[in-house]
Amino acid sequence: MGTKGQSIRHPGPTPKPMPVTILAPLAALLYLAATALQLLHIFQHKQQSDRWFIGLAVAALLCHAGVVWLSIFPGGGIELGFYKVSALIFLAINIVCIASLARRPLQNLLVALFPLSALAVVVSTYAPESAPIRTDLPAGILLHIGSSILAYAVLTLAAAQAALLAVQDHHLKHRRTRGLVQILPPLQLMETMLFELLWVGEILLTVAILSGFVFLDDIFAQHLVHKTVLTLGAWLLLAVLLWGHYQLGWRSKTAVRLTLTGFALLVLAYFGTKLVLELVLKKG
Repeated sequence: MGTKGQSIRHPGPTPKPMPVTILAPLAALLYLAATALQLLHIFQHKQQSDRWFIGLAVAALLCHAGVVWLSIFPGGGIELGFYKVSALIFLAINIVCIASLARRPLQNLLVALFPLSALAVVVSTYAPESAPIRTDLPAGILLHIGSSILAYAVLTLAAAQAALLAVQDHHLKHRRTRGLVQILPPLQLMETMLFELLWVGEILLTVAILSGFVFLDDIFAQHLVHKTVLTLGAWLLLAVLLWGHYQLGWRSKTAVRLTLTGFALLVLAYFGTKLVLELVLKKG
């Protein structure tokens, strides 16, 4: 990625700091314990999570944050390899979701997110480095990276919410009122939550795109063009969805399809490009 005022250091393999090798499995165990507890709540048809679940979730987040900090900032620069950024994005997703519990009942999304987070934090710790350490990154590039990660986090929650909405809508249309439908909020609230997440995600994605145009040397460079085009396609798709919802009353099926399609484009844009460059072509 061509940036201004940036130097790159290519260190050889380095041993993992002792705190990371302790925090990573601990974070994974806490995530899995919180998942098991939330599943128990679901089977008991509890609408709210108790303090034990919140305590386990917060403890897991703190351990996860420690792993991410020690891995991405190993000293003298920033390492933004595929596995480490994946762990960072899951951390951001979980923080956003848990912080949102004060306003919206999103705790059931964590049943899927926490096991994936456990996997991400362990893999990021023990997988080999896939990118060099970058030093002296300009503030504009950090803004671009930060807004991109937050946008992916919020839109991941929106995609998960859309998937739940699709299942709920299908069950209600077939008059199935037991099981999953019993533990989900009303359909109208589920739709409201989805569009709230989409608005926040679209704003953050706009900041990420604009900062990329301003601070990257050439956002349409050969190694970035696919990422740029796919990201712009996702932004446009979500913008059309938000316009259609508030101007034409688009709901349920249309909202779900466009949300999941836009999210798929973002996954291809970021993770697809990064995977090919770092793990296939070995271009950190």
